[in-house]
Amino acid sequence: MARHTFFSFRYKADNWRAASIRNSWLTQNRKASGFFDTAKWEEVKKKKDADIEKWISEQMKGTSVTVVLIGSDTVGKKWIDYEITESHKKGNGMLGIYIHKKKDSRGNTSAKGKNPFDKWTFKSAGKTITYPTYDWIDDDGYNNMGSWIEKAAKAAGR
Repeated sequence: MARHTFFSFRYKADNWRAASIRNSWLTQNRKASGFFDTAKWEEVKKKKDADIEKWISEQMKGTSVTVVLIGSDTVGKKWIDYEITESHKKGNGMLGIYIHKKKDSRGNTSAKGKNPFDKWTFKSAGKTITYPTYDWIDDDGYNNMGSWIEKAAKAAGR
């Protein structure tokens, strides 16, 4: 089943890696949200928080899964935290993918970041939910991301 997936990532630090991962998802005839060009991001980030929240909500419409691309400084960022909490409230399946070993546009890798899901205890119907994480390189994200997303969707009943 084709999934409309929201990708959450640290724009400034990880846009190039995230775009590469998104493109591997799109080449398999799927839909992705949460991506925009630099000019659009510069426009959005100048707005008031309420406007940014509205924009994020629009981006999440119709999605059933949220993928958090975890770079070296993803954890604790205001808009990443907002996207995670809103995705949980929305009932999206969620997963994280460490992208620190994926080379950036200059051929560099980065340090492994902390798991952003560790910041919360998520519950649904009285049960604690643990969102899985994978490593793009070590776990062969190019070939396996589709199955990870499908598994997250099914775990959320989507």
